[in-house]
Amino acid sequence: MDTKKGARQFRPDLDTALAYADGSKGGRPPFDPVLMFKILVIQTLNNLSDERTEYLINDRLSFMRFLGLGLSERVPDAKTIWLFRERLTQAGAIDVLFNRFDTTLRNAGYLPMSGQILDATLVAAPKQRNTNDEKTDLREGRIPQDWQDKPAKLSHKDRHARWTLKFTKAKRQDDGTMPSSDLAIPFFGYKSHVSIDRKFRFIRKWKTTDAAASDGARLREGLLDKTNTASSVWADTAYRSKANEDFMAKQGFVSKVHRTKPHLKPMPLHIQRSNAGKSVIRSRVEHVFADQKSQTGLFVRTVGITRATMRIGLANIVYNMRRFLFLERLNASA
Repeated sequence: MDTKKGARQFRPDLDTALAYADGSKGGRPPFDPVLMFKILVIQTLNNLSDERTEYLINDRLSFMRFLGLGLSERVPDAKTIWLFRERLTQAGAIDVLFNRFDTTLRNAGYLPMSGQILDATLVAAPKQRNTNDEKTDLREGRIPQDWQDKPAKLSHKDRHARWTLKFTKAKRQDDGTMPSSDLAIPFFGYKSHVSIDRKFRFIRKWKTTDAAASDGARLREGLLDKTNTASSVWADTAYRSKANEDFMAKQGFVSKVHRTKPHLKPMPLHIQRSNAGKSVIRSRVEHVFADQKSQTGLFVRTVGITRATMRIGLANIVYNMRRFLFLERLNASA
């Protein structure tokens, strides 16, 4: 994909979201929106702060070539990058931008095919140090009384991120024995829910919630892609519920969701075999999250779910871009 031509496809949506003035009232003209969006792509790909992004654009020729900047040209500073991203965030532009690139994928022949796979992953955010009373107020959707008359403090408090427990498989001990239970690690932040197509493994639908939100309920909140050419849906046991099974049946989907173990009974052999077969396919979605966290260091630096949605949405766009380039190179060498 030609980076210049590829980036220009976002211009109509960027212009609409930003709604810049025509310049008739004077003032310094804004930086080109496509240039600024490419900066957000670089920033997301390398997990950079705004200050670090400004520094590296000035320092690395590879960044300047990607952005089409000359050595003597003015480079956006950290504040300008923040303001651009904030303007897109407040305009709710991330869904439109994601759908714009999804249209590019479809036009290139990468249609959603062979069914879809759903899963979610936790995305860390800076931990908040709140009192028990403040935590209670936040859980119940209230702003703590002590914060209401302190706007500066309120602006730095994340009222949407939540604590949850992250369960991790216990490791074998030095003496060769295995602990009787898995590890439960406290985790603070958000959760990224995605639906990928089985054929090409592009993210087709996505949603951001707080870390404590249920995975299964998101299935009924627009996470299923009705344009997929196949009706099968793979997911782990978190998505197995009567409400979800009924919903998928009414919508014309075929459930391939893992079945849960019967309470206080051994897992029947036929269900074990069925789940094992489903796992071979369902595990493909884990590669998406592994790529995002290892290559782009997915992490929310901002405050609030609106900005977290922007951050995770950008990460999903960048993942699809990298996946698209990988498949294009693969097809070219075949």
